[in-house]
Amino acid sequence: MKNAVSRYLLLPAALVGSLSLFALRPEERVVADANNAGLKLPEGFGALVVAETGGRARHIATTPQGTIFVKLNRPNASGNGILMLRPSAGGKAEVVSGFGKYGGTGVVAKNGYLYASSDQEVFRYKLNEKGEVTNPDKPEKIVTGLINRRQHESKSIVLDNDGNLYVNIGAYSNSCQVNDRQKGSLGIPNCPILDSAGGIWQFRVDKLNQSYSNGTRYATGLRNVVGLDWSPQANQLFVMQHGRDQLHDIFPAMYDTKQSAELPAECMYALKKGDNAGWPYMYYDGLQKKKMQAPEYGGDGKKEATGNFIDPVAAYPAHTAPNALLFYTGTMFPEKYRNGAFIAFHGSWNRTPEPQKGYYVVFQPFKDGKPSGDWEVFADNFAGDAAKAAAGRPDHKPCGLAQGPDGSLYITDDKKGTVYRIVYNKK
Repeated sequence: MKNAVSRYLLLPAALVGSLSLFALRPEERVVADANNAGLKLPEGFGALVVAETGGRARHIATTPQGTIFVKLNRPNASGNGILMLRPSAGGKAEVVSGFGKYGGTGVVAKNGYLYASSDQEVFRYKLNEKGEVTNPDKPEKIVTGLINRRQHESKSIVLDNDGNLYVNIGAYSNSCQVNDRQKGSLGIPNCPILDSAGGIWQFRVDKLNQSYSNGTRYATGLRNVVGLDWSPQANQLFVMQHGRDQLHDIFPAMYDTKQSAELPAECMYALKKGDNAGWPYMYYDGLQKKKMQAPEYGGDGKKEATGNFIDPVAAYPAHTAPNALLFYTGTMFPEKYRNGAFIAFHGSWNRTPEPQKGYYVVFQPFKDGKPSGDWEVFADNFAGDAAKAAAGRPDHKPCGLAQGPDGSLYITDDKKGTVYRIVYNKK
């Protein structure tokens, strides 16, 4: 595999003058690391470490000008929760500034603004012609007052093309038990958590200081969504749900440890307004491909779910924690990747005594706006080696995904703060 990939960027329209077409200019080459940053990739791909942020890097966003923004789970030593990186030699980048005195997960760049979330608010920053934030100390507050109970508290965000903002509000519970995560405790009737959490809320992007009363509960019955994206091909919201935990710990007479490790599946849902994915009343068994009644609500490990709950459009191994979803629209990668989805799996902690899984980025093929065919591991070895992955002691945990203006793929690491970049060597 060659180590260098040429890339080209469109010049800003203002520089083209009266020409109706954008001009192209060659940029410096993107040089893959000699060891592909330690990653295992399909033939023809290369990887490099773009930067080391030193913090728990969550989601990531890029602008058309190539500026990179990384959201940190907690503010760094300088008190900044968002880092701005500028491209440098060889396709790498350098941290040039920081702002946002709050932790969190979500960050999106779109239509001249940068949107970022804390665990209870969403902010907006104006971007200039260089793709840089103009008001780092005075952002506009778009949404405020979202519930934050220190379990599934991250507020992932995405925008559609009609001025709507979608915010995940995770359930502050595993399965809505009377006593959370306690052996034998049953579910609370008509789970009250769903009033303010356990779903996706929709707000407007151009209205300030919105709260629950200004938003719409777009979809419910979703325990926790960290990865989500708007499919331009399907013109629809897709999300990745973190499935519930501890079936054996809570109901040992119904589930053995292997079943608890393999259930439930992590699910991809294609959402429409008003959809209900069924949490906490059901879970999806990816082995049987059935919706099952939750044991907290009358299930016994064999009873199928009752209720008007939507089916997932794809399912993945249990407890692998899908933390980012990205629809690929670039032209750098081969045609098979166009309009398909990349998913970053953060990795499991609760499959014992079975080996832990995850710590990889997978590719899910799509056709006509729907998953089509089996998913495949695209980028692996973030853990360092198979033994570290199986033991749940990875070196790195993939968390965020972004597409660069040249079509390369950026990946963040939620353990040490590494930012990776994957490129394709065009033949």
